[in-house]
Amino acid sequence: MPTYTLKVLTDFASAHTLRDYPGDCARLHGHNWKVEVEVRATRLDRLGMAVDFKTVKALAREIAGHLDHRYLNDLEPFRDINPTAEHIAAWFFQEMAGRLDAPGVQVSAVTLWETERACVRYSEDS
Repeated sequence: MPTYTLKVLTDFASAHTLRDYPGDCARLHGHNWKVEVEVRATRLDRLGMAVDFKTVKALAREIAGHLDHRYLNDLEPFRDINPTAEHIAAWFFQEMAGRLDAPGVQVSAVTLWETERACVRYSEDS
C-alpha cells in the first residue's frame, strides 16, 4: 500500500535544568529547539493531498507555543519528569497525536533538535 509521509518544521526557545544530572546541564541553560513533525497517510483527499501542510504547521506551532520562552521544569509533565530531549519529543508527539483531526492521517514521528548536531526521534512504531 502506498504511504505518504509529510514533514513540517517549527521551533521554540526555552530553558531547563536536568535534575540529578552529573554535569553542567544540571544548571539552568537554554536551547533554540527545532521540531520536525512527520505525519503519515495511505490515501489522498479529492484535491490530491494527504492533509494540508497548513493544518499540520498550525498545530505544531500551537503546541510549540506552550513551550516557547518558558522554563520547562515549571510545566506539566516536566515538574515530575526531567525535561530531557527524549521526554520533550515524546510529549510533543502525544500532543500532536491527540489533536490531529485529519481522516486517515496519523503522527508517525517527532524529531527534536536540541542543537544543530544533536537530536532525538520519537515514534510509536511497533
